[in-house]
Amino acid sequence: METNMSFSQDMDDEYEKLIRRMNPPRVVIDNEACKNASVIRVDSANKHGILLEVVQVLIDLNLIITKAYISSDGGWFMDVFNVTDQDGNKITDEEILDYIQKSLGSDACFISSMRRSVGVIPSTDHTSIELTGSDRPGLLSEVSAVLTHLKCSVVNAEVWTHNTRAAAVMHVTDEETGCAITDPERLSKVKQLLCNVLKGSNKSREAKTVVSHGVTHTERRLHQMMFADRDYERIYNDGSDEAQRPNVNVVNWYDKDYSVVTIRSKDRPKLLFDTVCTLTDMQYVVFHANVDAEGPEAYQEYYIRHIDGSPVKSDAERQRVIQCLEAAIERRVSEGLKLQLCTTDRVGLLSDVTRIFRENSLSVTRAEVTTRAGKAVNTFHVRDASGYPVDAKTIDSIREAIGQTILQVKGSPEEIKQIPQESPTRFLFGGLFRSR
Repeated sequence: METNMSFSQDMDDEYEKLIRRMNPPRVVIDNEACKNASVIRVDSANKHGILLEVVQVLIDLNLIITKAYISSDGGWFMDVFNVTDQDGNKITDEEILDYIQKSLGSDACFISSMRRSVGVIPSTDHTSIELTGSDRPGLLSEVSAVLTHLKCSVVNAEVWTHNTRAAAVMHVTDEETGCAITDPERLSKVKQLLCNVLKGSNKSREAKTVVSHGVTHTERRLHQMMFADRDYERIYNDGSDEAQRPNVNVVNWYDKDYSVVTIRSKDRPKLLFDTVCTLTDMQYVVFHANVDAEGPEAYQEYYIRHIDGSPVKSDAERQRVIQCLEAAIERRVSEGLKLQLCTTDRVGLLSDVTRIFRENSLSVTRAEVTTRAGKAVNTFHVRDASGYPVDAKTIDSIREAIGQTILQVKGSPEEIKQIPQESPTRFLFGGLFRSR
């Protein structure tokens, strides 16, 4: 069975290369056509998932997509993107422009397995750990404490929480060698202990730990993990939650056999990636799309069919598409105060930082942990664990404990008061938990 699957995969890869050689992609970057954005046009042979591949390249460069026009009816794919940098300027950096051309153009050297769904590329640099389970106070503190006890250093991690569920992708190395952990017995122990932590006292939902030696696209993997964990299923329904939910509609256009998906929501970085990622992973093909995100509100319109060629067939399927798109948008919402930590990396740093947050009754709705050249650059979005606005004295106390120059505040406590209070179930780093 495995031999046949491998053969089929190789045949698909060779066919894809042949089509690419016969119809080489064409990428044009125009800085004159639009007054306030660079215009990127991509023409290539069409295949399932190609829109996500293009968006992923642009998003990974931290570019902002302000408008997009997509057409892929038939065998050809034609996209137009208006993009800017983080400061709203056109893209003029020759290195970035060259990277876009090479990544999307005829000389692109993508590793096909990574571009298709979520590829795993063997790595000796680190061991990848994927965690999913019920969110609860102090969960990540306990996870990082276990890893420190097992002499595992966290070099990169991204953590999302949504609808009482938590997911994380963590890259760890051996504390002594700085390389990936390869001992099967040790890996089994890591997996077992982390799975026990994730299960906790909640037996109603599954907890899952996966250990691998490879590289994945972290953000896409997190979407897939939370989708598989069914975080889109609403456990509660209150008025404030309903008011903040994105406006997603799905109707069928019977004359053309399309289902039309429209989304109105507050704009934010990577919004287009999150929605396209979800549609692709749900096995829907985007034939046409129009995206406008030049104002504070983003409007997205997609003309889709299932990969089998049919539009949405039932009301149950329609509701599922709506719920999954709502969840995809909500997972990455950065509510709360943004704290940025920059200091020399050391073993146990994440465990210590989360302990300080917990002792000051702060919860983190999202976290990104990175290590660059021996420096730890971590971003946390925090809120008071009890649901009240973050107090300025709390921030002062945390900065005093961690270091005034090490921890930078990217917002003010006053801004928190303007954000509607959220369900107290989102408290991955919550202050109510005390380590055993």
